[in-house]
Amino acid sequence: MRRLLAILLLMIPLGARAQEEVVLGLSSDRVSITTSFDGSEILIFGAVKRETPILPEPLEVVITVAGPSHPVLVRRKAHRFGIWVNAEAVEVDAAPSFYAVATTGAWKDVLTDTEDLRHKVSIGRAIRSVGAPMEIRDAPHFSEALVRIRQQAGLYQMLEGKVALDQQTLFRTAIDMPADLTEGDYTARIFLTRQGKVVSQYETTIDVRKVGLERWLFVLSRQQPILYGLMSLAIAIVAGWGASAAFTMLRNR
Repeated sequence: MRRLLAILLLMIPLGARAQEEVVLGLSSDRVSITTSFDGSEILIFGAVKRETPILPEPLEVVITVAGPSHPVLVRRKAHRFGIWVNAEAVEVDAAPSFYAVATTGAWKDVLTDTEDLRHKVSIGRAIRSVGAPMEIRDAPHFSEALVRIRQQAGLYQMLEGKVALDQQTLFRTAIDMPADLTEGDYTARIFLTRQGKVVSQYETTIDVRKVGLERWLFVLSRQQPILYGLMSLAIAIVAGWGASAAFTMLRNR
């Protein structure tokens, strides 16, 4: 049920040359994951306030939302002796659990490679993979495979042209967040660019947490794993006995 409407409210000072500032707003900086949670939609919009005429160079907006980063072990499958088995493996040092990039135009027009390298905006640059075993010569392919898999699952999104910019002043976009969100702090970044160069940026966080029964079970599994395992076993036994008793009752009627 898509019920979250996030509206960012921040003040972003832009370059002194343009004497511009962007006003955004955040109606809620928290996403609550419940048993019925099936995703949410974040609406991000704002307006550019100017004290001087609009510059001739068009203004572009790039917005990113990133989930917590964790190491990921990526394995390659190999067909050996008639079956598929795990072969080489590379550990990606840090990969965001969720990452979305929304832009006002084509990627090549809104940010240069140099600026992307500096700010790590694109999906590929958001993933950090420092080293790989010496025997693996195509290590970058493992990171590319991770990106491809998570794009297919909707966890990585490249939304070119999805930020609407009206009269170089008002901008807005919507980012869909899937149901299987990882709990933690999500970082939202807003970049304003001209001729591919970043003229201003702002960063804020959105808190994504489990609540209610989901939260209680999550904390119990981390802090009391033995108790959590025994409780799960007891529930399975009771459920199995209940199903067997119900089946026997129906059969004897």
